[in-house]
Amino acid sequence: MDELQIGDISIAVTKKNIKNMYIRVLPPDGKIQITAPHSAGDDAIRMFAVSRISWIKKQRKNFKEQARQTKRKYVTGEGYYVWGRRYRLDVQYSNVRNVVRISGGNLVLQVRRESTPLQRENILNEWYREQLKQKIPVVLEKYEKIVGVHCNEWKIKNMRTKWGTCNIEKKRIWLNLQLAKKSPQCLAYVITHELVHLLERKHNQKFRVYMDRFFPNWTVIKEELNHQTLDYFENLSSPSSL
Repeated sequence: MDELQIGDISIAVTKKNIKNMYIRVLPPDGKIQITAPHSAGDDAIRMFAVSRISWIKKQRKNFKEQARQTKRKYVTGEGYYVWGRRYRLDVQYSNVRNVVRISGGNLVLQVRRESTPLQRENILNEWYREQLKQKIPVVLEKYEKIVGVHCNEWKIKNMRTKWGTCNIEKKRIWLNLQLAKKSPQCLAYVITHELVHLLERKHNQKFRVYMDRFFPNWTVIKEELNHQTLDYFENLSSPSSL
């Protein structure tokens, strides 16, 4: 069964080599995914989905009401976030070089006059990447000591469905480029979350106990992260909660 229909709700079903069933509702449009063990029958999957209908509807309502930026044109006057603070974009033209810098309450983007929105987006994203590259090593080192584990490698990717991921076997962490737009404590939370997965793979009670120990206010920061203004992603899902 690749898809399950319950009333007017369509649910994508994927089977994997796991023990328990999981359900996710992805923003921005509330797409629903169930991941189930290979041994799970169609009836069991349907019953599981039916039992979560109220929760599904609540999540979809939250996504619909959540603030979201409009489609970006990369012109003067648009608002962009850097480490949780909103800046006014100031596009300046130059044939010398591309530059991004913060000046007071403005995020200055210096580009060629003929540059396209896509080119301007790429320039800004590279700048955001550099902001993350500067902060990640410091934050990672701090929380590696707190959690008592070591990450072999970290990378940055502009992900649409996760704030971070962890390859437990290789001890490699991927962090979402969009975190450069969120408050610094959100980056600390996501890094801690992924490091804790090196101790506990699942989001179970043991995982939550670890998070309480290593990042006491994690539930508050998690709520903050998942309710901050979302970026515009055309025909793509934006980051889901951790």
